Amino acid sequence: MDIFEMAKIPLNKAIKAMKLNEGAANIINNPERTLEVSIPVKMDNGKTKVFTGYRSQHSTILGPAKGGIRYHQNVSLDEVKTLAFWMTCKCAVAGLPYGGGKGGIIVDPSELSQRELEALTRGFIDKIALIIGEKRDIPAPDMNTNAQIMGWMMDEYSKITGQYEPGFITGKAICVGGSLGRTAATGRGVVVAALEALKIKKIAPQKATCAVQGFGNVGSWTAKLFYDEGVKVVALSDIKGNIYCPEGFNPYKVEEYAAKKGSVVGYPGSKPITNKKLLTLDVTILAPCAMELQITAANAASVKAKIISEGANGPTTPDADIILDKKGIMVIPDILANGGGVTVSYFEWIQNLYRNFWSEEKVIERQNALMRAAFKNVFAVTKKYKVDMRVAAYIVALGRLDEAMKIRGMY
Repeated sequence: MDIFEMAKIPLNKAIKAMKLNEGAANIINNPERTLEVSIPVKMDNGKTKVFTGYRSQHSTILGPAKGGIRYHQNVSLDEVKTLAFWMTCKCAVAGLPYGGGKGGIIVDPSELSQRELEALTRGFIDKIALIIGEKRDIPAPDMNTNAQIMGWMMDEYSKITGQYEPGFITGKAICVGGSLGRTAATGRGVVVAALEALKIKKIAPQKATCAVQGFGNVGSWTAKLFYDEGVKVVALSDIKGNIYCPEGFNPYKVEEYAAKKGSVVGYPGSKPITNKKLLTLDVTILAPCAMELQITAANAASVKAKIISEGANGPTTPDADIILDKKGIMVIPDILANGGGVTVSYFEWIQNLYRNFWSEEKVIERQNALMRAAFKNVFAVTKKYKVDMRVAAYIVALGRLDEAMKIRGMY
């Protein structure tokens, strides 16, 4: 089963539970458009290399497509289609006026010089320019892309259109229209969702412990913001390894160490553990913030956390969901928990459209309010339909998409 078909399993459960119209279901089950492009780049050695890139627009039912662009050697068409589908649902759950999109280039960016990376980035925008724009499809950063790459993309698109286009892309540097509060936004959403779950479980944050898998942007901010809330962070990890300390870490200090050493591994006072052990620690909250397919049928029975707040996209397989639900573990799904990033991207888009920029306090306040409301809405649906949080989130998303499709006369 490919990842796109796997991603549809909870969607189809939601379709069945809410008795969604067959026509509406057929529309949601298929992407509107997927583009594959070839990007020639003259390398520093004088040779020309051709890279493959993708942009998938799963849906524009609720508004322009929205979603990141990732640079990774394992990017595939199925992956991009799946991520675009998740973005459609993520935006609908949050109540944002967006559809879902996603893009990617098959490349290991660490093997490129700065000049080669810029040439690849500008070449990609040249190839997809006809289908993107602030009212069509709004890209953003994703794996191995950042504010600098977004700046090159904005500059290239502005050259193509002949006018300054900050609203065409989000995740930019502040000096060219980026939003305050954007860097921490995805991690903040993971934490806000988990804090709402703690309220339901009647557990004070100061009595809770957590393990965070991944220490990139999402994982590091998740860990830091949990720490700020009084949650004891006992385990952290990055691509090089995992560390554990039952007394808890100060993630800000771990971040300083990792910046100097290149990894969290070896942090003073920590004990090395395996990834398998990190995922099955006896903690209150597990926050998988690394890659997809981490919690599977092979290890789900050993998971001891009371709450899983998904910072990564698709970290839990459908088979694992069944096991976790039987164990009474509350899984806050990715399309709800990691929606903080796209929520603040929406705020950035608004600020660009009106050239009216907000304070960081205003951004955080509005993000928290939207995410708390989304969590409460999804949790209410779990009670109404007697389903888990993932299926409930899809029911919420489908309800909003279905209403828009009816009004637009799409079926």
